[in-house]
Amino acid sequence: MLPAIGQFNLILALVLSLLLTVVPMVGYAKNKANLMHLGRPLAYVLFALVLSSFLILITLFVQQDFTVTYVWQHSSLALPLRYRITATWGAHEGSILMWITIQALWVALVAKFSGALKPDQLARVLSILGLITAGFIAFILFTSNPFERTFPAPLDGRDLNPLLQDFGMIVHPPLLYFGYVGLSVAFALSVAALIGGNIDEHWIRWSRKWTNMAWAFLTMGIILGSWWAYYELGWGGWWFWDPVENASFLPWLAGTALIHVQAVSERKNAFRGWTVLLAITAFSLSVLGTFLVRSGSITSVHSFAADPTRGLFILGLLAIFAGGALTLFALRADKLKSTESVAFDSKETLLLANSLIFIVATFTVLLGTLFPMIFEAMGEKISVGAPYFGLMFFLIMIPMAMLLPVGGQIRWHKGALGSSCLALWPYLTVAILLTALTWWLVGGINVRGTVCVLGAFWVFSATTGQFFQQKKHASFVGMSVAHWGVAFFLFGMAMVEHTDTEKDVLMRPGQVIELGGKTFEFKGVEWVSKENYRAQQGQVVVSEGGTVIATLKPQKRHYPKQQNPMTEASIHPGLTKDIYVSLGEQVNDAGAWAVRIYIKPFIRWMWFGGILMLTGAVIGLFSARIKRLEQRQRDQMMQESLGLS
Repeated sequence: MLPAIGQFNLILALVLSLLLTVVPMVGYAKNKANLMHLGRPLAYVLFALVLSSFLILITLFVQQDFTVTYVWQHSSLALPLRYRITATWGAHEGSILMWITIQALWVALVAKFSGALKPDQLARVLSILGLITAGFIAFILFTSNPFERTFPAPLDGRDLNPLLQDFGMIVHPPLLYFGYVGLSVAFALSVAALIGGNIDEHWIRWSRKWTNMAWAFLTMGIILGSWWAYYELGWGGWWFWDPVENASFLPWLAGTALIHVQAVSERKNAFRGWTVLLAITAFSLSVLGTFLVRSGSITSVHSFAADPTRGLFILGLLAIFAGGALTLFALRADKLKSTESVAFDSKETLLLANSLIFIVATFTVLLGTLFPMIFEAMGEKISVGAPYFGLMFFLIMIPMAMLLPVGGQIRWHKGALGSSCLALWPYLTVAILLTALTWWLVGGINVRGTVCVLGAFWVFSATTGQFFQQKKHASFVGMSVAHWGVAFFLFGMAMVEHTDTEKDVLMRPGQVIELGGKTFEFKGVEWVSKENYRAQQGQVVVSEGGTVIATLKPQKRHYPKQQNPMTEASIHPGLTKDIYVSLGEQVNDAGAWAVRIYIKPFIRWMWFGGILMLTGAVIGLFSARIKRLEQRQRDQMMQESLGLS
């Protein structure tokens, strides 16, 4: 009965989402308060129905109900409980159901925490969110039903993809989806504002907190995804510019541009049209990323499905969402004109410039991702890989790093660009000296790496100086922490990309090699048994100056249901470097194995920088509330002082 109940609840959820799309909007159009007020209860019931379907699918995996096609295709009797749960979203159908569940949660949260919106405003927002939810529920019901049955049921399942039998699978997809789907709120707010024909500071301010929240989730999801790929895939990299990786990076870049320009739009009537366009772009890129992952148009270890029908359905949704929003944007263009001028030498201009840099980066990555698909459709093959993305992104991000400290120094409304730049000279001097010292300590870095290190020290020194010199209100603290994160990320990326050491070597038991001032002794390989796999486990003893600093145990894992062995690297983490060893194939019967050894300097500083950016976003998220509390305290103190006088 459970599969039938789960599918029935999804059908009811589709009906409710359509009602949520139509009823509040009709209430708005006819100015009927009773219809507009139905939006909230519809949102709550919609979430309850979708959540119940998702929990039912989890239960089916826990119970190993192999009458459900999706369950036996992605689970097995030997699969541990924790991976049976995560297998729920380990493939296409379940991951889409998780997407819809998170979408319904965002809708319910907007309905709950929307006291600042007028009934007609909330009605429009919930109606747009209802349309988005209805589109994805229709997608799962018509093309990707996770409750489809198989009779007779197989005795055992195919097992979960071994790459997904990892802690990263527990946390990475949910966080990433919270970010993807969260951008729909900023999209819905913008489209609802276009329908109403009024986009003021209050509307932008309310939209900004939802954008910050979605961006924070997306940032954490990308950080965890990079870390997961680093230790799981066995090639020692942290970002491969894979099309599916880019699918998550594109909305992040557009969301970053949106956050910067929202900081201006909430203060004055400027850049309103650009703000709305960026909100539409960010969510549209999330839907486009879903198409890339699920259409079969690209080849990737991250892709979920290879069904052209599903791809066409998602393209249809993208056409409805993005096409409809852009059409409305064009029709309402006259309502979006700025009524306040912006001085060239002001913080507003610098924030606009940064948002433009991020959107240029967005479309640079987008073109590099889509061009191979376009050429393949025309019968030709081209390859756009890491060299293109690395060079183009480097050239685009140089001005971003240069402008960050200037933006932190210059004032709102009308600043003095010359004096602001002059005040930054001491920080630039410190950055140049630290870069020279770093260059000398590591024995030289190439030009690109040197420029990145200089940018990192420039951003860090200027941000630190500004933090201790300027008034520390909550939003400024959040900005400073995020900019420190940029500095740590740039430094870590420059060091690991341009000063790392690697060596592929054939090693026999007892053989010793030297690399990066350390000795690596290969002790051999033995078989070990774990809960649902067997592994050939190597042992490599790492020493420095005659002292053992680590014993690494890389593995080649063999799963009963899988044909190909999986590589599991062994890593000795450190503050300034990681020692990374992965095991290749056995080369001969004498016990010789292919071994790959990496020394990755400062790689964890990148992820620490990402965490700082996330922290800055969270601080910014609560800055408005902190401001209100501070203002309330000041008003109370003023009243008390007047009372005493």
